[in-house]
Amino acid sequence: MITRSPIAKIHRVALISMLIAPFALAEESSDPEQSHAFIPEPIPFYESKSPSTNRHPDRPSYAKTLDRFTDNDAISWLEFGIEQRSRFELRHEFFANDRESDELFMLRSRAYVGIRDILDPLRFGFEFQDSRLFGSRDDETPTDVNHVEIQQAFAELYFENALGDDQPLSFRVGRMSFDAVDRRLFSRNGFRNTTNAFEGFRIRAGDKQSLWEIDFFAFQPVERRPRQFDRGDEERWIYGINGYWRGWSPHITLEPYYFILDEDRKSLDMVDRELHTLGLHGYGLIGESGFDYDFNFAFQFGETEFENHRAFAAHGELGYSWRHPWQPRVALTFDYATGDDNPDDSESGRFDRLFGSSHTFYGYSDLFRWENTINPALYLSLQPTKQLHIEAYYRTYWLASDNDAWAVPGITDPTGSSGSFVGQEFDVRAVCDINDNASLDVGYIYFVPGDFVQNATDTTDDSDFFYVQMTLTF
Repeated sequence: MITRSPIAKIHRVALISMLIAPFALAEESSDPEQSHAFIPEPIPFYESKSPSTNRHPDRPSYAKTLDRFTDNDAISWLEFGIEQRSRFELRHEFFANDRESDELFMLRSRAYVGIRDILDPLRFGFEFQDSRLFGSRDDETPTDVNHVEIQQAFAELYFENALGDDQPLSFRVGRMSFDAVDRRLFSRNGFRNTTNAFEGFRIRAGDKQSLWEIDFFAFQPVERRPRQFDRGDEERWIYGINGYWRGWSPHITLEPYYFILDEDRKSLDMVDRELHTLGLHGYGLIGESGFDYDFNFAFQFGETEFENHRAFAAHGELGYSWRHPWQPRVALTFDYATGDDNPDDSESGRFDRLFGSSHTFYGYSDLFRWENTINPALYLSLQPTKQLHIEAYYRTYWLASDNDAWAVPGITDPTGSSGSFVGQEFDVRAVCDINDNASLDVGYIYFVPGDFVQNATDTTDDSDFFYVQMTLTF
């Protein structure tokens, strides 16, 4: 059994925190004249063109300062917003829950209140969320249902120019929900009906408008309980440090990261684990050619009670955008994550995607994630009008290890004799902004099973998924 004392955990937090200091001190001790010569004024940093990789705003996108709703600038210190989302889903021959078909209706309601500026450096944020499911034939799960819950409740010390002009420093404590790096390993879920939340603290040097940014956190993941109040999982901790360098934007933006997942389980039927994930995300434009790129390489190592853990994952994307009123973009993407080649040995090889999102990255069917997968894809997007966005994917899937499972539905053949080709998927989606306060999202997903599914399950039927979603903000 892996045993760790509270003192050891404190030492780990202190050690990681020390990594922040050299970056901050280097910025403070740099020549001011050289700094101003290099960056005479704040610049608009380029965001990746890869779908869904850009972090959501620190303040929820549906919330605004209250002066936006009135002509009174005196109340710009108050942030407020309400969002209501309704979605109908129709799934046929759906593999994830071993069901033939299902029709369901989902509701997700959010409200946010924040206080800033007026009490600086002290700030506050509070977000409520209610997630409900109607009409499903299956049991409620924490991914769909979470009644009457506090999504965020935090206090923050915010120092606007603590590390130089337009280089803030903040310390936040409480319950939080946010994105890190490109959202593949740590995210505030978008499509899913419930949302990841974490309890602990976060230290942030810089922000998304800064030349450089360092984000350090130590959290207990919030355990979602559908009809009870959520609580922090005392048996699990996630530590992270992320760096963001935008000095060569728009051609190169680099985002190194390091996450530690520490699980000390009390139940005898659960395994203690310590996983370290070290990686680099980067993106940018290739000169003036119209091409862009996005990549992420992650190496994972650690141990469980019974096994050593070694795993690897990678994402690569090359896109091209035409200069046309419809803003067409086409991209080739490739995602890879190792599986466990031999479940009976003392080595664990399946990559763990931690608390990352999967929906846009690996298929709108939500049948795949960054685990034991080889996933090349072709992407196309169009913007026919300012209000209408259309995108489509063609995706194919193989198992990285024939002996390991197709992770989401848990289908496996330990002998490896069923093959590795899982199937192919066609995704099409259209999003229409009806006005500033309402948007309509419609999608259709068609999945064709491959040899692995047919041999391991005796299933040859295709799978269909259709949804229509309306989002209102106030």
